[in-house]
Amino acid sequence: MVTITPTSSLAGDVLLFEVPAPRDEKWIAQLQERYPGLEIRWHTSELTMMPKPLPDEVYDGVTLLVGFMPHPAEKLPKVRYVQLMSAGADRWITNDLYKNPNVTFCTANGTHAPQIAEWVIGTWLMANHQFLSYAEQQKKATWNRQPSLHIEDSPGLRMGILGYGAIGRHCARLGQALGMEVYAYTRSEKATPEARKDDSYVVPGTGDPDGLIPAKWYHGSSKESINEFLAQSLDLLVISLPLTDATKYIISKEQFDILAKKKTFVSNIARGQHINTDDLIEALKEGKIRGAALDVADPEPLTDGHALWSAPNLFITPHVSWQTPHLFQRIQAVVERNLEGLSGQKPTLINVMNKTHGY
Repeated sequence: MVTITPTSSLAGDVLLFEVPAPRDEKWIAQLQERYPGLEIRWHTSELTMMPKPLPDEVYDGVTLLVGFMPHPAEKLPKVRYVQLMSAGADRWITNDLYKNPNVTFCTANGTHAPQIAEWVIGTWLMANHQFLSYAEQQKKATWNRQPSLHIEDSPGLRMGILGYGAIGRHCARLGQALGMEVYAYTRSEKATPEARKDDSYVVPGTGDPDGLIPAKWYHGSSKESINEFLAQSLDLLVISLPLTDATKYIISKEQFDILAKKKTFVSNIARGQHINTDDLIEALKEGKIRGAALDVADPEPLTDGHALWSAPNLFITPHVSWQTPHLFQRIQAVVERNLEGLSGQKPTLINVMNKTHGY
């Protein structure tokens, strides 16, 4: 958490929601009752990577912004707080609002963790128990146990989590429930119990808030430190890093060669550019890894006919692992908590970004 200079109230502030959700009149009324003088504007947007700028009158006077994609900084000269709907900010880092040291950015870290972790574990179980092969057999209406298929359960296997944030922590919780040993990797060292705690938003009953699950912790920002982590005989590698210049193509040919010793299964739910796509295709074709599950791709959207579609032992979904009917309710909880901080009712904000590190 980051301590902020509190304001006595939010009177005079203008809060703009630019979100792919219908206007919530009941919640707006509750916020305005709690913060008299706070003006709230709501623009229901489409979920698109190429949003259109809003009319000038919508931007006029806005000081607090909740949204997903970047907006023109010149339209928002008074903004001091940006609440993202995403866990990462890679789409914002070239925006002048992001570059402005007087504008605080907070992520939606923690709001996506349950559903994305379930996607990770679901695809892992699907691959290990050959569900897709049996689904194809069912279409043929035949009964065949397919004894040549390799089936494996999870107790005693090792999960390596590259990026131990909210999503990684809930992957660890679910993996531990399956009997897996968990290794965690972070950019900075987490040498003390206090350092291993998670101070971001947590859905009750999920994650690893105290950092107690990993059997071993690794850290660093160099390729050598990454490679050391990957060499730990991982059965499942979960990529849950933010995308920064330092993490682009962090998994390429050299790293696949390391993973080949164990034939690791690779799961990427972060960003497509963490993995070199050509090297992934080669690793799958040559059997360096046992398989992969991707909810993200490079390029994204993945073009029709791309070679990745036909790579063996690969499952792809079109960046949907974040979906749940509960997402906006969780984002509302983050917004409510941070309005308490901005108004001086709490001394801190949650999910505050480190702009230098990019997450």
